[in-house]
This record gives sequence, C-alpha cells and structure tokens, in this order.
Amino acid sequence: MLLAIEQGNTNTLFAVHDGADWTAQWRTATDAMRTADEYAVWLTQLLAMRGLKLGDLDGCIISSVVPQSIFNLRNLARRYLSVEPLVIGENVDLGIPVRILKPSEAGADRLVNAIGAHLKYPGDLIVIDSGTATTFDVIAADGAFEGGVIAPGVNLSLQALHEAAAMLPRIAIQKPEKVIGKDTVSNMQSGVFWGYIALIEGLVARIKAEWGKPMTVIGTGGVASLFEGATTSIDRFDPDLTIRGLLEIWQRNSHLKDK
Repeated sequence: MLLAIEQGNTNTLFAVHDGADWTAQWRTATDAMRTADEYAVWLTQLLAMRGLKLGDLDGCIISSVVPQSIFNLRNLARRYLSVEPLVIGENVDLGIPVRILKPSEAGADRLVNAIGAHLKYPGDLIVIDSGTATTFDVIAADGAFEGGVIAPGVNLSLQALHEAAAMLPRIAIQKPEKVIGKDTVSNMQSGVFWGYIALIEGLVARIKAEWGKPMTVIGTGGVASLFEGATTSIDRFDPDLTIRGLLEIWQRNSHLKDK
C-alpha cells in the first residue's frame, strides 16, 4: 500500500492507495515542528479505524512546500514504514517539461497538480488551486507546466483583515445572500467571497486572452468547492487532482522505489 503525503502551508493530506483505489484520506493542520513520532501516533490511530496498520504501508511519496517539515516526514517513512520515500524535487522524474525561467522555483504542489490535471483532461488547461495562496497554473496540451499566477488565499485575506483592522472581527468564509452587505460581517463576507469570484473571473479571462487558444479550467484545493456554482469560469471541480498526480509520479519512478 502507498502512503501519499501532500503538505501545504495550512493543511497536510495523508492518503492511502491499495493498488487499485484510494481507500482513506485524512487532513491535519501543518506544523513544521511535528516530529515523526507524533505523526506515527496520529496515523496509527486513524489507520486502525480502517482496519489497517503502519506495517501495511510499503511505499511513501511526499510533496511538501514546507522544507523544514521534510526531515520529519522522511523519518516517519524510514522509521515506521521501513521504506525510503520519494520526495518531489529530489531526483524524482516528473515526466513533464517545466517551461519557466527558473524551473527549480516551481512549487512541488503546482507540478503535481499539473500532472494530475493532464492525466484526466485533454488540451490546454488552467488549474486553480485554492489554499493558503490561490494559484492559477497554465498547463499546455503536451502536459508542460507553463507558469501562472500566485494570489493571496481566501483565508489569508480574512486573517489579514482581522489582524490589521482593530474593528473587524474574525469570520468564517461563506457565500453571502447578497453582494451589498448590511452589517460588518456580511460586508466582509461579500468582499472576500465575491472579490475572489471577480479575481477568478478576471484572471481566467486575461490568461485565456494571452494564451490565445481554448482552455479548460479546473478548480481544486481546500476551499475550491465554496465557489462551485458561483461562477461559470471554472469548468470542473476536482478534489483528487493532487493525489492523482502523486500516484502517477510514484508509478513513473518505480525504478527508485527499492533504492
């Protein structure tokens, strides 16, 4: 069984693949100081709820945008799974061209998403990943990562409003009934929600105009589902984009698994 770990700045996803299907997925808050032992205790309990144990996992792949966490995640695989993990960015063959000025600067999460999207959707693509940051990634028809846009994420914007303005409360993001708010909370919710819809629609239109060819737009990430039905600029919502990409990378690098 494969343990796939996808770590963002806010959340970390652990997913188990049994060779045929994804059988379990769990999320935990990202904590760069969490040790391999702490991960093992947490993971052992969740696996037990599915009738599994750490010994059932015989492979591990890690994608992380938090460099200081990779040491502990690697130790989790080595110490408790007795395997050497594949770590995106460390001599792992992604199998796609990276057509940006400095390929080494491309985030692991964005490259994994590019692979996961290209596997399922034909043609030129825009992948919108809504997490700590909101990224707009352009994927060419041949699967190449062509670059894109990075904007602050929804929750980051809410946090900034609360921390920088003494009179503005901390609120949960949700779709307001109307654009024009009648109190502080609904004003903030409208600004963030409809502001991000406008951001998505505006950037998608500009990317398409600059690209000059038809493109399919895929939404993914922790808060992407919030925008479903609110805009026609996103053609598909795909929560499994990242783990699909990780599985493909694992299979492409089968020659490294036993090293």
